Amino acid sequence: MKINSVDLEISAVRRSQYPKNHKPEFLLVGRSNVGKSSFLNTIINRKNYAKTSSNPGKTQTINFYYVNEEFYLVDAPGYGFANVSKIKKKKFGLMMEDYLTSRDELKQVFLLIDFRHKPTEDDIIMYDFLKYYKLPVTVVATKADKVPITKHQVQRNLILKELDLVVGDDFVVFSNVSKDGKREIHEKIERII
Repeated sequence: MKINSVDLEISAVRRSQYPKNHKPEFLLVGRSNVGKSSFLNTIINRKNYAKTSSNPGKTQTINFYYVNEEFYLVDAPGYGFANVSKIKKKKFGLMMEDYLTSRDELKQVFLLIDFRHKPTEDDIIMYDFLKYYKLPVTVVATKADKVPITKHQVQRNLILKELDLVVGDDFVVFSNVSKDGKREIHEKIERII
């Protein structure tokens, strides 16, 4: 897939602000600090388009990146960050639930999980939440370059066992350093659009 154009078109907090042009949407979800911005930058072939931060919990809106004037990559606020107030967490939760239940344009969810660790309780809750709404999910195991290749199969098995993936959902090992997994993500998007 050749990326010709990317535009951060909308940062939304409510349904009335979502794009109205009915293009396919691909949602990125994951806990704070899992590498969503790095994943996004790798997928769109840009260095620092989506800002990475050493302070987890920075994204507080649903950001719609319009790619090639064909589809949106939708970056959601990270979950599971302890320093966010309960009121803010609830607000994020309601904002996400509204998006997930109201968007016919949503075609695929990329659930990002840190490949170095067992999925957190929040990761499992998010996967179950997505399955409750019958959304197709690709689990993206980020930071794969930080795991020795000899341990990849063990980590893969651990994550798949914990999440208990539904038939039809995918699992992609991803690294923004080596670009492993980038082609699989591009092919998935191309097949859907």
